Amino acid sequence: MTGHVRVKICGLTAPADVAAAVKAGAAYVGFVFFPASPRNLSIEAARDLALSVPPGVAKVALTVDASDALLDAIVAGVPLDMLQLHGHEPPDRVAGVRARHGLPVMKAVGLADEADLARIDAYAPVADQILVDARPPRGAPLPGGNGLAFDWRLIAGRRWSVPWMLAGGLTPDNVAEAIRLTGAQQIDVSSGVERAPGMKDPARIEAFCAAARRASGRDI
Repeated sequence: MTGHVRVKICGLTAPADVAAAVKAGAAYVGFVFFPASPRNLSIEAARDLALSVPPGVAKVALTVDASDALLDAIVAGVPLDMLQLHGHEPPDRVAGVRARHGLPVMKAVGLADEADLARIDAYAPVADQILVDARPPRGAPLPGGNGLAFDWRLIAGRRWSVPWMLAGGLTPDNVAEAIRLTGAQQIDVSSGVERAPGMKDPARIEAFCAAARRASGRDI
């Protein structure tokens, strides 16, 4: 595996989380706006965290089937570089959000079996990036951040017309294998670097980024 693997640390809730992600070399930091999540933030709290992120690290807002009003408030209140849509937003909604806010949009697509791959093809024309995640079990309260992985062999060697990012059940212990099997150049983690739901562990953040760095054969 060669190339520069870019890491996104999602679900940051405290200044120490941001500092740890930046120190470890993360390329993206993610803030969650979804009340059911233990990582949910108010707009005011997210703004304070975003203002502490240095230039060169992309700030991403994760939302789930958010209304225009909520997205308007988030974009107006928080300095952002990207919106992440992690719900059941259809392709036309993704295109509409992108046009309305003038920000790059990443669309999460959950995979459980080969039939789900067609959904990625449907979103690639309207999204700037695709987040390839594990499809949550039926009835799960959260669309992501559940610590679940999918069979990485489903996407081995696959490429799409837009950049993509691998998520779902990644940890410091398995991220290198995930990169090796999928060829992913971008990696997303949330629960895999926590000591408890919504509470990031700086040591696990450092270990995760170091493992991704080793797998890529280059510095992050």
